[in-house]
Amino acid sequence: MANSWNSGINDRRLKEQICEIGRRVYNKGFAAANDGNISIRVGENEVLCSPTMICKGFMEPEDICAVDLDGNQLAGKRKRTSEVLLHLTIMKERPDVKAVVHCHPPHATAFAVAGEAIPQCILPEVEVFMGEVPIAPYETPGGQEFADTVKPFLKGTNTVILKSHGTVTFGKDLEDAYWKTEILDAYCRILMLSRQLGNVDFFSEEKTRELLDLKKRLGFDDPRFQNEDCDLCGNSAFREGYQENVPRTDAFGPGPKYPGYLSKPATNGSSAPATAPAANNGADIDNLVSAITDQVMAAMR
Repeated sequence: MANSWNSGINDRRLKEQICEIGRRVYNKGFAAANDGNISIRVGENEVLCSPTMICKGFMEPEDICAVDLDGNQLAGKRKRTSEVLLHLTIMKERPDVKAVVHCHPPHATAFAVAGEAIPQCILPEVEVFMGEVPIAPYETPGGQEFADTVKPFLKGTNTVILKSHGTVTFGKDLEDAYWKTEILDAYCRILMLSRQLGNVDFFSEEKTRELLDLKKRLGFDDPRFQNEDCDLCGNSAFREGYQENVPRTDAFGPGPKYPGYLSKPATNGSSAPATAPAANNGADIDNLVSAITDQVMAAMR
């Protein structure tokens, strides 16, 4: 075991952290029954992970497994999760990543099932802490082919939606990885509620640039800081990774066409927020607004 990690496969504190994140995932409704898996890297070639066929809300430290970076089980009375190769691929491609959370948060997974792109330039926290969220192509879960679906997107994000499956988020520690799942699902829920109201307002170019300036000052990276061909809201930073099956923009329409962050602003800062086209399904708008308002207020309590 490398001393620089200051931990190892027998570290009970880290096993308890995996169990705690499992309880949060389960209690939030992000993982039904035996869904989901969690991991944390504890050495140069050692990773602790949740076992297969166990409810994440009821794990005990004794249930946690250890594997090497090739997926071979090193320790644990239970069999390691069948999807651990996804976690290990992320860790090998991104040495800065120490923890990975995979689960099925319902609102984000709805976007995964629909193949609907997550729009940008709508919510400040998402622009600063998350940025663009790519959708990896579908592959049968469990094998290396499934794990490899995320590779084209790993350099530009710590959050990936898995087509027709769920989400995977990753970061410097377990809480960091888990929080990204919470942020994503909360955002997707807001988007769905807003869509029921009939429209989504996008930030102006000026306000979008202000948020990206803030993101840079806080020390967060973003593909828009390096890619001259990537505009602020609508032109995917991951388009080369998609190759085919680019996520649709049916529900919210394409984002506003602002120039890239590295380009000269197209306006003098006076542009008004853009608005996505409203749906017109013949429903009683007043009743719909009232119903959705009640839902929003209930969610805020």
